[in-house]
Amino acid sequence: MNKKYDVLIVGAGVTGLTVAALLAQCKHSSQLRLTVVDAAPRPGHDPDGEVALRVSAIATGSAKLLDSIGAWQYVSDTRACPYDAMRIWDESIEPDGGGALRFDAAEFGVPQLGFIVENVLIQYALLAVLDKLDVKLMFDTKVDSLEADLVIGADGSRSFVREKVGIKTQDFPYGQTAFVTHLKPEQPHGRTALQRFTQDGPLGMLPLGDGRISVVWSIHDVLAERVQAANDEELGEILSAASDYALGNLEVAGPRGGFPLCARHATQYVMPGVALIGDAAHAVHPLAGQGANLGLQDAAKLADVINTALGNAEHPGDRPVLRRYERARKGENATMLHFMTGLNKLFATDSALVRELRVNGMRLFNYSGPIRDHAVKVALGI
Repeated sequence: MNKKYDVLIVGAGVTGLTVAALLAQCKHSSQLRLTVVDAAPRPGHDPDGEVALRVSAIATGSAKLLDSIGAWQYVSDTRACPYDAMRIWDESIEPDGGGALRFDAAEFGVPQLGFIVENVLIQYALLAVLDKLDVKLMFDTKVDSLEADLVIGADGSRSFVREKVGIKTQDFPYGQTAFVTHLKPEQPHGRTALQRFTQDGPLGMLPLGDGRISVVWSIHDVLAERVQAANDEELGEILSAASDYALGNLEVAGPRGGFPLCARHATQYVMPGVALIGDAAHAVHPLAGQGANLGLQDAAKLADVINTALGNAEHPGDRPVLRRYERARKGENATMLHFMTGLNKLFATDSALVRELRVNGMRLFNYSGPIRDHAVKVALGI
């Protein structure tokens, strides 16, 4: 009779719940006793309620992963907003100028480039799947000890698991805050995701299903304080100007929040009996919206490694087993983290020469053929 292994997943965010669902449905799931623990209350979701402040850009490949475990249909039927196009431009040029980057789903033979989805909606859909599986869910529960054959740290950038086992991190503070709110644009967003690089920081405008947009503006901390303190009319004017009126005047139509930004990378992802995934292992700048997708790729790879190990009669918590996951994901995540950090610095540089190089570089990228195609397919997860 096969041995049963206890797997403790700390953190019930999107990444933690995804790895739990993948493991509970894998070929060798009968060899696992799965427990998910989170200090927060169990999240709920009202499909008729207000759109939550925290949303993610879910790539087509990530949507397919969630669909494979039975979680995407509810998300799609509720209020995931597909986006078919992207426009990215520097503040020194017009949104439709020759140096602006443009991507369309039809160009890459996909129905859409991705979806804008509330994080809590994905959690809710994943929990509905897990409720039907052999997984123990424990909310409002703090973890004091890490006693299991395998502990998976999926507990965010300030990971208790990472700290408890003594894994260090390399931190890259940005001195920026991600300011987030929802806005009603004067002109329809046309299911297009927009990004304008301003000297104050990148401004992302993501389409929501009800016609509004979700804005993420990564700005230096002093400006963030001023923006947070502005009344709705002043804030609308500030963001309209920052967007170069790409969608006309913007009217504040939702709550607002600010989140300090710091890139962070764990020096190691695994130890005997411990593996880190998602933001516990790496936190990247939000300017390309890749954070959630990287975490989902971690979850998929770790689940695959564990399932294969069980099939080979290996202990899922052995370091040589877990190193297969680390080797597959650490370098790729590091590349994305440093690329995002460099891009943020490049576009924040106040230099006429650098600005000219930026615009010419974007223009060249637009016509780079295979390089452009490869970069977009990596971002789409296809």
